[in-house]
Amino acid sequence: MEGRLNNMWRLTVNESKFVESALQSELRVDGRGLYDYRKLTIKFGKESGSSEVQLGQTHVMAFVTAQLVQPYKDRPNEGSFSIFTEFSPMADPSFEPGHPGESAVELGRIIDRALRESRAVDTESLCVLAGKLVWSVRIDLHILDNGGNLVDAANIAALAALLTFRRPDCTVGGENSQEVIIHPPEEREPLPLIIHHLPIAFTFGFFNKGSILVMDPTYVEEAVMCGRMTVTVNANGDICAIQKPGEEGVNQSVILHCLRLASSRAAATTKIIREAVEAYNRERSSQKVKRHHTLAKSEVSGPIVVV
Repeated sequence: MEGRLNNMWRLTVNESKFVESALQSELRVDGRGLYDYRKLTIKFGKESGSSEVQLGQTHVMAFVTAQLVQPYKDRPNEGSFSIFTEFSPMADPSFEPGHPGESAVELGRIIDRALRESRAVDTESLCVLAGKLVWSVRIDLHILDNGGNLVDAANIAALAALLTFRRPDCTVGGENSQEVIIHPPEEREPLPLIIHHLPIAFTFGFFNKGSILVMDPTYVEEAVMCGRMTVTVNANGDICAIQKPGEEGVNQSVILHCLRLASSRAAATTKIIREAVEAYNRERSSQKVKRHHTLAKSEVSGPIVVV
């Protein structure tokens, strides 16, 4: 588990000693302080539910889609969501093409756990017909460039894509109220997901047997560090998840220190995400083509799903 999300690049002995000696002097190779975050950039695609996040040299894209499916028997009134990750060999030579490897699976699980256990997404609002039809939301994460700390970048990309995603509006009708009409966007405005809060992931790297702690490790630092821990919190300081791979233990004081650092940073990161989403929504509204009334208005509605 420990090395799955770490890069497979091995530094020379001199390079490793240089990174470690710099950290002992509270200096990092890229000039940051031990707890400084790299520059975060968030962009969006033309379609709703697509985002592109760059954290330093780390580059991740996210796409959100949804379809109507039958709900799970133990949760007939709730929709569902799933996360799939794709590691491109162009992002990192250690990534292999084809079936998702252990690194891709672990990355998806970390993000999924934070969203699911904190109940950030209102899954009950995804129910259309109790016990028969619900919306299943899918998040696809594509790693374009691995500059270190994939978890944090992928987490932000997933949240930004979820905030801009719009699902088709639908109504229930028919004689027995068993017909679901999915309305096209030209007929009814698509609906956003109900997201209660944003669980933000912050990854810490451990060096020198855990005596040195850094925030947002780079690709070079990941090749040297002896351990890692990801803390997921929201803007209110609520702990959503903690992920500590590997067998090496961490002192309680170190965990509490990581929680304080993550909590102090969560509000600022949440603000960056929401401001980027608001700017995207304003631009999308300004570019939206106004509907023109025609003399012969079409009476064709969306497809009907009979249950």
